[in-house]
Amino acid sequence: MSDEEHHFESKADAGASKTFPQQAGTIRKNGYIVIKNRPCKVVEVSTSKTGKHGHAKCHFVGIDIFTGKKLEDIVPSSHNCDVPHVNRTDYQLIDISEDGFVSLLTETGGTKDDLRLPTDESLLSQIKDGFSEGKDLVVSVMSAMGEEQICALKDIGPK
Repeated sequence: MSDEEHHFESKADAGASKTFPQQAGTIRKNGYIVIKNRPCKVVEVSTSKTGKHGHAKCHFVGIDIFTGKKLEDIVPSSHNCDVPHVNRTDYQLIDISEDGFVSLLTETGGTKDDLRLPTDESLLSQIKDGFSEGKDLVVSVMSAMGEEQICALKDIGPK
């Protein structure tokens, strides 16, 4: 047809949506939900009876998976809610830079240098202490809705 070449900007997620719809009545405790544009883990769900307008309502209490803030939302149980795609990936810790960024080894052998140290004090001290002792550390990185953060730490023994 045409001789001109088309160049497409490639993204690792192939243009996939950051969330998917799920009926509010089917979301359970320990699931995930988007409240006020933040990915949250559901800690409490209560359902009210149908009122005179015929909709049962679901009351969600969630904790933001990155900031730890408590958020609440009330949605009719027949309506759809956004549920974030949440991924956990393990990386080996290579280095910690002075400006608070970590250098991680990916499964393919490349490095990932765009993550900051976590803000959680106990996790932060565990990572720094383990690294200064020369231990081999594996960090779990949780990603959802375009954000990433270190959420857990495993010690796989001395180097």
